[in-house]
Amino acid sequence: MSTEAKISAHWGKGGLADAILAALEAAGLDPKHLTPDDLAPLDHLHGRGVDATRELLEVLSPDRETHLLDIGSGIGGPARLAASIHGASVTGIDLTQEFCDVADMLTERTGLGDRVTFRQGSALDLPFEDASFDGAYSQNVSMNIADKDTFYAEAFRVVRPGGLFAAAEYAEGPGGAPVFPVPWALVPEHSHLMKPDALRQTIEASGFEILEFIDQTEAMIDSYERARAKLAAEGPPVLSAQVLLGDDGPERMKNSARCVEERRTIPVQVVCRRN
Repeated sequence: MSTEAKISAHWGKGGLADAILAALEAAGLDPKHLTPDDLAPLDHLHGRGVDATRELLEVLSPDRETHLLDIGSGIGGPARLAASIHGASVTGIDLTQEFCDVADMLTERTGLGDRVTFRQGSALDLPFEDASFDGAYSQNVSMNIADKDTFYAEAFRVVRPGGLFAAAEYAEGPGGAPVFPVPWALVPEHSHLMKPDALRQTIEASGFEILEFIDQTEAMIDSYERARAKLAAEGPPVLSAQVLLGDDGPERMKNSARCVEERRTIPVQVVCRRN
């Protein structure tokens, strides 16, 4: 099985649309009339959730004239947020067809179909012309990808000169190997992390100028502590990323937090520019 087939099989398990609609109804929401805020607890599948997305979009500073590319768009939460808050047009691309189908459905139900579109495709072979986008971003995508040279080279290719690319991902930490399963991989063979210095070199080799390379460990740990306190006070939420992750979601999220806290992984946010 190819790497792309393994990634798609990892995320696309079938029945996701029905599971999301059932969870929305259980939360007392009208699945036919939704807002990005309604969906935020479950459609930002990365560390620190919607807060991290808001910060990343502030760095990109899009407006109604901006066309962004979301690489690894999942079920579309960040793309919808960029459109609703900043008015940007966003094209999302994801390897998993089921994610794209669900993203289209939720986008229509939030009334953002005129500004946000999705298509299935590979981050290693983006189906777009050179310099097609004013900017681009990815969140917790490249940990599944061994060929990071091509990942960053493709991002560089499709961003116009002067445009920004922001990536939130995990780097290899000094605390030992990750504890599996984690959200992006059930077994070590499907996880591909680089040491921070090697990641910097890979990004720069693609042609990007790195403007920021931020270790977000402390912010992530603070987020974990607040989430644990809320869970203890209020109990498990009806809407959460577990809807996407499945029954082993709590274990995978717990392991992800442990990896950060033990410095097995280092959450980083990279902002770079195509000159």
